[in-house]
Formats: sequence, structure tokens, C-alpha cells
Amino acid sequence: MEAITNVSVRIVQRYLPSAFVLAVMLTAIVFMLGMGITRQSPIDMVTYWGDGFSALFKFGMQMTLVLLTGYVLALTPVVQTALSGLTRHAGSPRQAILLTIVVSFVCYYLNWGFGMVAGAILAREMGQRVAGIHFPLLVAAAYGGELVRGPSSSIPLVIATPGHFMEDAIGIVPVSQTLYSGWNIALTLLLLALLLAFFARQKQPEHIVTLQMTDQTASEPTEPPATHDGTPSDRIEHSRLPTLFLGAMAALYLIVQAVNDGLSIDLNTVIIFFLALGLLLHRSPKAYLAAAEKGVSAARGIIVQFPLYAGIAGMMTGSGLVTHFSEAVISLATPATFPILTFLCAGIVNFFIPSGGGQWAIQGPIMMEAAAAIGADPAQTIMAFTWGDGWTNQIQPFWALPLLGVAGLSARDIMGYLIIWLVISGLAIGGVFAALALLG
Repeated sequence: MEAITNVSVRIVQRYLPSAFVLAVMLTAIVFMLGMGITRQSPIDMVTYWGDGFSALFKFGMQMTLVLLTGYVLALTPVVQTALSGLTRHAGSPRQAILLTIVVSFVCYYLNWGFGMVAGAILAREMGQRVAGIHFPLLVAAAYGGELVRGPSSSIPLVIATPGHFMEDAIGIVPVSQTLYSGWNIALTLLLLALLLAFFARQKQPEHIVTLQMTDQTASEPTEPPATHDGTPSDRIEHSRLPTLFLGAMAALYLIVQAVNDGLSIDLNTVIIFFLALGLLLHRSPKAYLAAAEKGVSAARGIIVQFPLYAGIAGMMTGSGLVTHFSEAVISLATPATFPILTFLCAGIVNFFIPSGGGQWAIQGPIMMEAAAAIGADPAQTIMAFTWGDGWTNQIQPFWALPLLGVAGLSARDIMGYLIIWLVISGLAIGGVFAALALLG
């Protein structure tokens, strides 16, 4: 396994282009497939691309703010002290990797946006404070848990909500049959065990790559000089009152929402939570903005590349490629093989439409109608689709961009490890669905 992983790492580092170039290549591939398979004209494909280009503007801004507010929070003195205490429990590179996996996996399970930033920040702290650790391996380990499907997984939550858009066809499927079923919890624990085992077996390479700290990526708190010129404007810039006021407002909002509507974790909640803590824990507006200046550069990949993937999704849906592909997979299915084929189908399409909710809106009705027609279990079909949607995130730079931005790495630095983890996790997930088919 170690030898195979080393070969994968070398191949990826040599041949995988940057995430931006890969997005352009995927755009060209879908453009050609639309013309070749669904017989669309070049003008049609360009129109679909342009119509979809702006579809992820809101989501892209949310992801930018998740990264930025989490980054700023990480640079507060309190969080730096806590992270330093955590890293003291890692006395060797292997211990650092295993601890990073467990913490990031739990955070991903609770909310993938929170896990993305928390895992990247912890990996960066481990890379800075644990001697002799290969930083790309550590970051890959932190990202490996991203495939886990937890309480914030949109597809099972939508299907369990009264009034969802497919209720007339499949009714309400409670989360007790999907996310919190015994077999799904067992699969989650199995993946954590496999993730730990896989990365525990990876030896530090002969030529390790250490964390490269620059003025823009340094993880030490950024505090402006305490001295100032004494003017009213300068005094307020160095005062705690503005940040305390705004931070208290954000915190109070979250409390009110939790009391009125119950605790619900989504991207907006994560952003406001990070914002509130960052404002309350930084010493002044000057300190907060100095930390934000560092975080902005980490978000450049999201800002530039998310619209490209939205354009790809626009071409996939507008040209009918998604429907064509889904129907081709369904034609091969039996009740026993349908969940596995659903998992594979969702995983492949996810590479071109990296949005679980958007992908479900397009593929979901097709897959669930087919499941009913051949007698496949609806709850298993939903979770097969959900796991497939998360599975290929491991080799989809779209989802790795926030983590890579915080870590200061490129996709090629970690993908060699993640390709092997993709195979291992895919076999495990597929094996569970095959066993369920045999038992049921």
C-alpha cells in the first residue's frame, strides 16, 4: 500500500495541473460532450455555460466568508493558545496525523464548513510545531474526513422535511432510516477506522516538505503596535468597544435563533459563529482587520474557480447530459445492484456538479422513480446517492480549495494520497451497500 501511494503521489505531482487549469479542462470536456452526446450546438453550450456562471455567486460568497471568518478566528490569541495546547499532545509526526484526523473528522461530521476550516487550521498548527512532519501528508489526512455524511447533509434532511419537492412520489423518509440508521452509523465508524489505518501506515518521505510560513500565511496572531497618535479616530481603531459591540450582537442573534427555532447548523450559522468569536476575541478593530488581510489571500481560489464550476453545472443540466448519464446507469440496474450503481453515478456526476443539493434536484427524481420501479429500498437509495456525492469530493479540487487556501498548498500536493484513499473508501462504501442488498 505504501509503495502504491508513493507511485500515486509522484504521478500526481508530475502530471496533475493546477486547480484552475483543471477547472478549465473540465469545462472543455463538458462542452465537447454536450455537442457529441446530446447534439447541442456550440452556441447552445456557451449559453448554458453563461446562464450557469452566476449560479454559485451566493454559495461562493458563503464559502469565502467561512474561510475568512474561520481564518481570522484562528489568529486570535485565545485560539492560538488552545491550538498550541492541542499540538503538545502530538510528540511525533504519526501522532500529529492521527490527532488531526480525529479532530477534523468529528468537525466534518458536525458541519463540513466548520470541519474544512478547523481541519486546515489544526493541520497548519501541527505543521508549524511538530518537527519532521511532511506537511502535504498532514493536510491530505485533514481533508480525508470530508467525505463523511453527518447531521448537516442536505439530501437526507430535505427528504425528511414535510413539503419537500418529491413528497408526492416518495413521501417522508425520516433520518432514523437514513443518517441515523444502524448500518449508516457503522459505515461512518468504519471509514474513520480505515482513514486512521491508511494514514498511520504512511511513512514520512525522504525529502519532507515543511510548512512554509510567509507574512500572508503566518499563523501567529497579528497585533498592531499598541502605540497610536492619540487622535479620536485612532483611539477608536485600537479600542475594544466596536468589536465587542458587533460580536455581542452576532452572539445574541445566534442565541435568539436557537431559542426560537432550535439549534440548526448551516453555512450562515457557521459564518456568524466564527464572526462573533473572532470579534470578541480580537483586541481591537485594527487587530481584526490585520488578521482579515491575511485571510483574504487564502480565498482567491474560491473567488476565481467557483463560477467556473457553476458554468460546468449549467452545461451539464442545460444540455441534458445529467439525465442521459443517469438513465444509462439505471438501464443496467437490478434491485440488488441499484444502490451501488446510484453511489457510483452520484460520485461521477459530482465531479462535474459539485453541489449536493443541486445535483439531487436534477438526478434525485430520476433515481427515486427508478428505485420505485425496480423495488429498491428508498432509504438506501437516498444514502447511496448522498455517500456518492461526498465520495468523489476527495479528488474534486472545488471542495478542497478552502482547506488548500488556509494551508497554502496546491491540489497536486495532496491528491496523490487522496486518490488511494478514494479507492479504499469507495470499496468500503460499496461493500456495505452490497452487503445490505444481500441481506435485504
